[in-house]
Amino acid sequence: MKKQLYTVGILQYIPFFYVIWSDDLVSTSEVNVVEKAIDLDNSLNNKEKQLLKSWLATDNPPTNDEFKKWKQTISGSHTKLVESETYPLSTFSQRVIAHYYGNSDFNDHLKHIEINLGIQPNHYNHLFEVEVDHNPSSDLYSSEEISTLLKGEHAEVLDNFQELIKDPIFKWDIHRNKEDYRQSVLKQVVFLAEQGYGAMAYPKTYGGTNNMRGYASIFENLMFVDGSLAIKFGVQFGLFGGSVQKLGTKPHHDKYLTKTGQADLLGCFAMTETGHGSNVRGIKTTATYDKKSDTITIHTPGKNDNKEYIGNALHSTIATVFAQLIVNGKNEGVHAILVPLRNEKHEVLEGIRIEDNGYKLGLNGVDNGKIWFNQVKVPRTNLLNKYGTITDDGSYISDIKNPNKRFFTMLGTLVGGRICVARAGLGGAKMALTIAIKHALKRRQFNDSIKIQEDLLMDYPTHQLRLTPLVASAYVYHATLEKMMAVYCDESQPDKRKVETEVAGLKSVITWYANNTIQECREACGGKGYLLENRIADLKGDVDIFTTFEGDNNVLLQLAAKGVLSDFKSEFNSAGFSSVLKLLSQQLSDKLATVNPLYSNKIDPEHLYDPRFHKHAFEYRTRRLTYTLAMRIRDYIKKGIPSYQAFLKVQTHLLALGKAYSIQLAYTTYVDFTETIANEKNKFLFQKLGNLYALSEIRKDSSWYLEQGYIGSTKSKAIRQRVERLCTEIRPHMNVLVDGFGIPEHCMTAPIAS
Repeated sequence: MKKQLYTVGILQYIPFFYVIWSDDLVSTSEVNVVEKAIDLDNSLNNKEKQLLKSWLATDNPPTNDEFKKWKQTISGSHTKLVESETYPLSTFSQRVIAHYYGNSDFNDHLKHIEINLGIQPNHYNHLFEVEVDHNPSSDLYSSEEISTLLKGEHAEVLDNFQELIKDPIFKWDIHRNKEDYRQSVLKQVVFLAEQGYGAMAYPKTYGGTNNMRGYASIFENLMFVDGSLAIKFGVQFGLFGGSVQKLGTKPHHDKYLTKTGQADLLGCFAMTETGHGSNVRGIKTTATYDKKSDTITIHTPGKNDNKEYIGNALHSTIATVFAQLIVNGKNEGVHAILVPLRNEKHEVLEGIRIEDNGYKLGLNGVDNGKIWFNQVKVPRTNLLNKYGTITDDGSYISDIKNPNKRFFTMLGTLVGGRICVARAGLGGAKMALTIAIKHALKRRQFNDSIKIQEDLLMDYPTHQLRLTPLVASAYVYHATLEKMMAVYCDESQPDKRKVETEVAGLKSVITWYANNTIQECREACGGKGYLLENRIADLKGDVDIFTTFEGDNNVLLQLAAKGVLSDFKSEFNSAGFSSVLKLLSQQLSDKLATVNPLYSNKIDPEHLYDPRFHKHAFEYRTRRLTYTLAMRIRDYIKKGIPSYQAFLKVQTHLLALGKAYSIQLAYTTYVDFTETIANEKNKFLFQKLGNLYALSEIRKDSSWYLEQGYIGSTKSKAIRQRVERLCTEIRPHMNVLVDGFGIPEHCMTAPIAS
């Protein structure tokens, strides 16, 4: 031990004061943080506290001689600075004391300063003339443990699947010819079917394991291989096979389901039309029953009434066609009918015209096409008749008498597809984040001295702020979608209207998040992110369409908002409006009291990191938007404006409510998930991710919260600072967090990620 001019108490603060004055971290709020830590630090005597506080006086800063003594003291310790430590400066300070005085205890008050001032290694590693360990990641947490938490009960399924996709058939490559690309993807789909994954969600009787939740988890993993593979797989086994399974009855299952799962029968899902993209109820294709021939005639009546953007259209031999079912001259609404498209020689059948959609922005391994029908006859038994059937005597009957309820029940059975699209988008975001963050933990750039190693991209506060909240969101949305699929698959809850509303909003929020994340990752990787070899370019093109298929996001958010308005109990229409409005008024008006001014400006960390605050903020926003929206619609209707027009006038309000509701749902679902984590250390990390997600989302909508008086300017600023602090705290664990996504190493083919 070397003789030291400073006492142990003073010495432990020297590295901090050196950084504070070097970086000019001496604003009033920052000085208050340090002073509070000093006051609470029982390792200091009164004389030491007075001296330390005197060094914080901005009107009488430490002398240059004192400053030099600090630097000499630090450098003379020959202490190693380890950037990857969870609290690197506090740990460094502890080692400095150990050099001069022997081992000492870790000081939590120093940790408090480090966290609240956002002090990062790149702020000071060039100031200290000591050895610096630039290991970019902490080993405090285990990526294997985190990955296991995310896999949950699907661990065995995913482990086996990830082993399977090591097969050379899944080797990623650049494809520039869509025909070759499509054939490659088709072979991969057939291969997966041969291994039993196509039928995975089907009953055991038809070759499956009845594991829809496991199917959704491997669907996300397919994005790690190739976006086109994920979508082609989903169309064949999820959309087409799912329509047979969910909308058909036993005869359909017996005839088609096993062959579909084995990819012996290739099918497509023909719902969308050129002229009526999102308006399924308004599609024009007709399916007219003829009693004499006992057949249904499928017909495209107009030029733009063709089926559009149909995946698998060029490879399929059969389609599930959605059309207006007309029986005995009466339109019974939209139903699904199985329509053969090609014969054994793969020749298109008479009365059917199919055109290739051609090259797209992405997913060029999927054979999208347009389909027209000209008086195409199919047997009556081809009607998928779980919710409505044509009897032997030519009459239409349904157990669901209300046509609206029947329509939404029919579509509700296909909610699993929207969950899978959201999972695929999330998978794309995870892949892009992993590539961008691994690049940022390796790539160095800039500093103020050519003699010193440049700084890692991940050590720049701006880089942390642009990527870290996106990682937190990925964890939140993963847990949320797992929960949604569990609810959807719960057969004890046959009414899927509530989960349909929830998934409509979540699919919108998550696919928009995925697109924004991939773009941010592209920019974060600079020109390297623009190269095809680094995968982000393809992810960008492939995931882009997720915002508009399986439901346009803007339409789905309105669906979610209407679900909130109707309290999930009935379809929202003009007939039920008055009763719904009365219910809302009773439930909400008494809860919209003015927020206490003390609450709106409460800024202590304990409060800002409290899930109760986050939940209250999200619930308040949803409740307020619901109430004011209902009042606006009521006022329009009182003036005699038809309900449809009233809804058009409040479309932007509907979108705001749909998004607010979805964010609230995602966060509360995630908080519930964190409570199930047994390991306290891992639970703490997941809770910190939840804090970052919540505060980031509140910050994004800070203008609304400020307008409502829910938060004041002081609190708004504090939230921004807390977001930045959390990004700093999570920085050492970024590599572990992206490894925790569980992306197989053999799928990480991007050179910049290796």
